[in-house]
Amino acid sequence: MSEDELRERVKKVMYENMISGYAEAVDVHFHYTKPSPGTYPFQFFWDTCLHVFILTALGEHDMAKKHLVSLFALQEEDGFVGHMIYWNRALPGRLTDIFQSKPGLGAKLFQTHMSALVQPPLAAQAALRIYKASGDREFLQQILPRLKKYYRWLARNRDFQGDGLISIISSFESGMDWKPTFDGVVGFPEKQADWRLFWRVVAVDIRNFWYNYDLKKIYKKGYFMVKDAGFNAIYAQNLQAMAKICEELNDPDAREFQSLAERVIQSMIYILYDESSAAFLDVYGKDNTRINVLTPTIFFPVVIKDMPDEICQKVIRTHFLNKEEFDVPFPMPSVAKNHPSFNADKSLYIWRGPTWILYNWFMHQFLIEKGFAKEASRLVQSIRQLIQKSGFREYYDPFTGEGHGAHDFTWAGLVVDMINMEKKTAS
Repeated sequence: MSEDELRERVKKVMYENMISGYAEAVDVHFHYTKPSPGTYPFQFFWDTCLHVFILTALGEHDMAKKHLVSLFALQEEDGFVGHMIYWNRALPGRLTDIFQSKPGLGAKLFQTHMSALVQPPLAAQAALRIYKASGDREFLQQILPRLKKYYRWLARNRDFQGDGLISIISSFESGMDWKPTFDGVVGFPEKQADWRLFWRVVAVDIRNFWYNYDLKKIYKKGYFMVKDAGFNAIYAQNLQAMAKICEELNDPDAREFQSLAERVIQSMIYILYDESSAAFLDVYGKDNTRINVLTPTIFFPVVIKDMPDEICQKVIRTHFLNKEEFDVPFPMPSVAKNHPSFNADKSLYIWRGPTWILYNWFMHQFLIEKGFAKEASRLVQSIRQLIQKSGFREYYDPFTGEGHGAHDFTWAGLVVDMINMEKKTAS
């Protein structure tokens, strides 16, 4: 498949999954791309941000702006934005997802509303990408106040212990719903998932629902409080992006966001980095208990600017090229292949073995910049082969490349952004 053919296929999937409309109940025109036509029909927070990267890579800058504006259209006064927006939808796709919204919505549950959870906060990077691609300073000025409110909400409401790190209160906030690092937090043994895990995880959302998503009560109970390495790496990156946006607009708040980013990075090194295993590990509870499970998020902090190079190199060389863990024909598996939870097949319990395109995209630029050009190129070629073999699927078998999960899933389109990046580096 030629590069032009690949771009056309990505563009086709994106536009076929696009939705636009008007939500009369809130008097808002919305515009977003469904991650897939049937399985994921809603507007998701970090999916929207990933779609911005795909659209800008395709040169669709105005469309990317509409997506980000739509994402923040229902932002609450205090800055909160939910991880799912149900535009003119009656109910979530899965009945148990009702517990991810605040109780007492009444009739609003059958109209446009947001969930009560958050998702990896990629929005500042998405806004910065739009600006760099389009040069639209007016758009940046328009979106900055909403971004400020959002990141300040995270810092004010989810840094429970004052160390700068954000805690998630549900596995679904990680964006990697059934990630095996959460098994121990909910009392599930290290093994392949089954129905018992399903109800233990759903019970977390039911408890949050019972407490009306009162964060002070949830923190006090402490039944699910995880400092996820992936989530916090993205948070730190986006605080740095916020500082850059403010600097570009001569906004004096640049220093506020840069200082907060520096604090998060230092806490990640002190709390999340485990020198003995050379990995950034998730921790949980008020005593920051480390979770010794290797998933690709052990790598996420290495992409952060200002992360010590010695640590970054050690993490990559210890695990990324390890044939017992993450070195597979179609990288990267969503948990080390030598872990008891690993399952490469199709399953309700996703993020427990199969390859997800997001991981390749996330690591790609770092590998280019740090002298792993061969490995970076391999990630791009792997995605191209996966699309050629199995099309645009939600996830893939890391050994055979067989596609699983949702069809016409948009994330594989991130390969266009990766190709652009390689061209820019080479020039």
